[in-house]
Amino acid sequence: MLRCLAIDDEPLALAQITGYIKMVPFLELVDSCRDAFSALNVLSKANIDLIFVDINMPDLNGLDFVKSLTTRPIVIFTTAYSEYAIDGFRVDALDYLLKPFSYKDFLKSANKALQQYEMQTISKEGPGRIPANAGEEEFLFVKADYKIIKIKISEIKYIESQSEYVKIYQLNEKPIMTLLSLKSIEERLPSGTFMRVHRSYIVNLSLVKEVSRAGIVFETKAIVPVGEQYKEKFNEYINQHSLLKH
Repeated sequence: MLRCLAIDDEPLALAQITGYIKMVPFLELVDSCRDAFSALNVLSKANIDLIFVDINMPDLNGLDFVKSLTTRPIVIFTTAYSEYAIDGFRVDALDYLLKPFSYKDFLKSANKALQQYEMQTISKEGPGRIPANAGEEEFLFVKADYKIIKIKISEIKYIESQSEYVKIYQLNEKPIMTLLSLKSIEERLPSGTFMRVHRSYIVNLSLVKEVSRAGIVFETKAIVPVGEQYKEKFNEYINQHSLLKH
């Protein structure tokens, strides 16, 4: 749940934003303000994760307000003036809603904020790898579909990078898509069991069924390619565990 603050000097615009916030299940409206100074007072007393703020406000405009913040929540600007867009992104705003905007536009920005919040949480805490206790396997917590999902490390077959997401393939389970980089999840996996074999793939070596010219084969007949820059390391692993004559 993201705790939100809405700031707009126009009553109708403020009512629209607060109404939209209340319609989104993962947003919580903490307060709404008609000016930046009232918002500063709220921020000094409450924990806020996300701010929706109009740019063109009297006394202290939205841009200067955001610049003045020592600790910055996620920021989404709302304004009727498109010329402010570049200035908005210069202060690291996540998004920019041009008035009048629909609930669909608002929800799209809200989803971006949720993804950003989840990324920040993971970068601070890690994906949730917990050392195994006696008789208990190690596992990861990942966020997907607005849920926190527990995955047994030993049941991960391979992981595929897809742009800003990774797709985690498991034994007897549907693949899971989560907003993470391949590098960040690689750092959390045991290096003796998992190996990066391609720019876009990490494999669980213990679950490899065979190695063909096409790549690494798993029980499901899925084939993972081995990239040129990773072949030497992977072949070294194969040779170390091989009974074949060279």
